[in-house]
Amino acid sequence: MNNPDTTLKTEDRPLSLYEKHEPVFNKRIDGKFRRIKWAIMVACLLVYWITPWIRWDRGPYAPDQAVLVDLAHRRFYMFGIEIWPHEFYFVAGLLIMAGIGLFLVTSAVGRAWCGYACPQTVWTDLFQHVDRFFDGDRNARARLYRAPWGPAKIARRLAKWTVYLLISFATGGAWIFYFADAPTLHQEFWSGTAAPVAYATVFVLTMTTFVLGGFMREQVCVYMCPWPRIQTAMLDEKSLIVTYKDWRGEPRGSLKKAQKNPGQFGDCVDCNQCVAVCPTGIDIREGPQIGCITCALCIDACDRVMKETGRPRGLIDYATLEDSEREKQGQPPTRHLKLIWRPRTILYFCIWSGIGLALLFMLGTRVHTDLTVAKDRNPPYIVLSDGSIRNAYTLRLRNMESRPREMEVAINGLPGAVMWSEDISADQAARSVRRTVAADETQSMRAYVSVPAGTQDKDFTFTLRALDEQGETDTVEAYIDTPGEQ
Repeated sequence: MNNPDTTLKTEDRPLSLYEKHEPVFNKRIDGKFRRIKWAIMVACLLVYWITPWIRWDRGPYAPDQAVLVDLAHRRFYMFGIEIWPHEFYFVAGLLIMAGIGLFLVTSAVGRAWCGYACPQTVWTDLFQHVDRFFDGDRNARARLYRAPWGPAKIARRLAKWTVYLLISFATGGAWIFYFADAPTLHQEFWSGTAAPVAYATVFVLTMTTFVLGGFMREQVCVYMCPWPRIQTAMLDEKSLIVTYKDWRGEPRGSLKKAQKNPGQFGDCVDCNQCVAVCPTGIDIREGPQIGCITCALCIDACDRVMKETGRPRGLIDYATLEDSEREKQGQPPTRHLKLIWRPRTILYFCIWSGIGLALLFMLGTRVHTDLTVAKDRNPPYIVLSDGSIRNAYTLRLRNMESRPREMEVAINGLPGAVMWSEDISADQAARSVRRTVAADETQSMRAYVSVPAGTQDKDFTFTLRALDEQGETDTVEAYIDTPGEQ
């Protein structure tokens, strides 16, 4: 049996099968795309941390938190929208829209989601700014990393990791506020009276954010996340991605060499600034690769160098492979808006917007009254002393309004039939029964339906009607079992 060794021997030297990880110390850069990243990072963090604290008045019988996943009562609130468990198709529709939205973004502008709005990118970007605050820019951080451990290095590391933990704790702490009333849970959390699951959730999310954002940054994007592999399969020669125009930049040469040998070198001065600013440490000049998250910081760096050397911008730019070939042949570049709006992206957009419009239509036309009926199977019927036949049903009356409502359940399509419930005697049987259903509640009711002797098996309906100004109704088909002809 072979020894499962992780190394191979080449002559007298062992060859490792695994490359040692080298941390990425990316350089600070300012430019158009860096400012876009700043704006998106701030917006995402503010939305995440502030949303649970926004209030929304739904009346005295419903929670006033704008966005709330109420697991205890099985509700999802989002401002004026309230989703019940039987309406999970709304959540499914939103998830489908999110997936198609990612397809749309990928088809139009490559991995822009990864580069700007992915949680891993946002928190990694935040942690990298913490690195610069404590350790300095790229060269200073690299020197400190290679320096031996001493009091100064330990102090810096402890201070920086403390800030990491505070940010991570704020991340995990904010998450639990989406599942309970934020002010109440905040008070319970710090007083030690919150549910154990709240503390466990905060601990798990704190540690995962601390590790993934602080120490496994680019590894998550390159090795752990499956989305880059999926996106790669979705890109084609018409996709707008960050591209190095090798036909213009090669062969590379320093500015001095280019001045001494006019016409022998391309525009790339081999300054490596595009590599220095990359958060995943790749060299975009090697072509499209899985480590490129399309953050476009290399464009900012290259444009700055081109400006300083008096050369036209765009050596690294958002471009399609097809359009790069056109430029190579001397044709003018195509406007980005025209590159984005092509049949594939238009199809994705139509599907995405179609699902969104359908959800809005369903949301606007849904009623806030619902009835479900379950018939007793054993026994299917009972013959009463007067010869009439009784069937039993379990009805669930759902009031989806944030106020109590009086409702009436009636039977239709069953001549001579009467009904009563567990709190009404058979002597008071009638064609309908009234109930007051509490706000945002489902009330279960045991209903008995009696038909005259000689009635045959027959379909009929239960109708639930709200006795208010809205007058909403819901109708459910049912079946009456009888012994048939005697």
